[in-house]
Amino acid sequence: MWEKLYSKNGLAAKHIAKELLTIDEGNKIPRITDFSIKLNFGRGTIQGGLKLLESMNAIKIEGRGHLGTFLIKKDNKLLQEIAGISPLIGSMPLPYTRKYEGLATGLINAFESAGKKLYLTFMRGGMNRLETIIKKKSDMAIVSKLTAHKVLPYYPNLKIFKELGTGTYVSEHKIFLADRHENQIHDGMRVGVDLDSIDQRELTYTELSGKNVEFIKINYMQLIELLMKKQIDAAVWSTDEPRMRHFKVIDFQNPKAKQLSKMTSEAVIVIESNRIQEIAEKWEGVDTEIILKTQQEVEKGERIPSY
Repeated sequence: MWEKLYSKNGLAAKHIAKELLTIDEGNKIPRITDFSIKLNFGRGTIQGGLKLLESMNAIKIEGRGHLGTFLIKKDNKLLQEIAGISPLIGSMPLPYTRKYEGLATGLINAFESAGKKLYLTFMRGGMNRLETIIKKKSDMAIVSKLTAHKVLPYYPNLKIFKELGTGTYVSEHKIFLADRHENQIHDGMRVGVDLDSIDQRELTYTELSGKNVEFIKINYMQLIELLMKKQIDAAVWSTDEPRMRHFKVIDFQNPKAKQLSKMTSEAVIVIESNRIQEIAEKWEGVDTEIILKTQQEVEKGERIPSY
């Protein structure tokens, strides 16, 4: 049966399969004439392509007279295979907050709703995620807008494919103080800085520019423990981490740090520049609104994370 895909009808079936991935079961499919014009095949070839898809159990269609033809059932996985569409692989931050869990769930949900497949890997460090694209280990990476703007000038083969909007990466960054009696960072304090986190590093150094503080190199996974034990006096971090409520929180004072903080709150999707057409095709039919709505539902506890 698969050998028939190498025929003219099979070539039409591949293109039709791609079109049907974006149509929900129970909905009307385009007319033979419409397929013929759009895909540049003869009517007989389109009919042969549809029959081939049915014989492969990829679809079940039903003609309803003047109402048209309806898609009764489809096998998205099989349609993707026939269409030659391989799943996308994306690299995301570790899902240690509801926001990241929501974003991962939203991405998976949006792709499934479009009849497509997305696989996600999780790792710490925006630069580490961007390197997965460079090393051909993933098709796209989710980082903050700030990280993208800092790194991409050095990698002209990378570009931002989509911007998801303010508050999609983190709600906001703040300064957390180990001593609740303190109201500001003053000279002599020990401030934790994770050199692998571009956002945390840039915000920390910008806010404290000109201040006489001691920078303590840390891994952000240790940040809360070090604040608890007062081995550091202060650190910049996201307000999405529930355990940060144990500490005194203050706002940025440096105007530039405030501006950078806005950029760290937005999630962007980075891809290779020369693959934009390919990635765009794989994203076709994926609704960004589903991503954002699902993320919000997970954050509010209205939906169980699933990624």
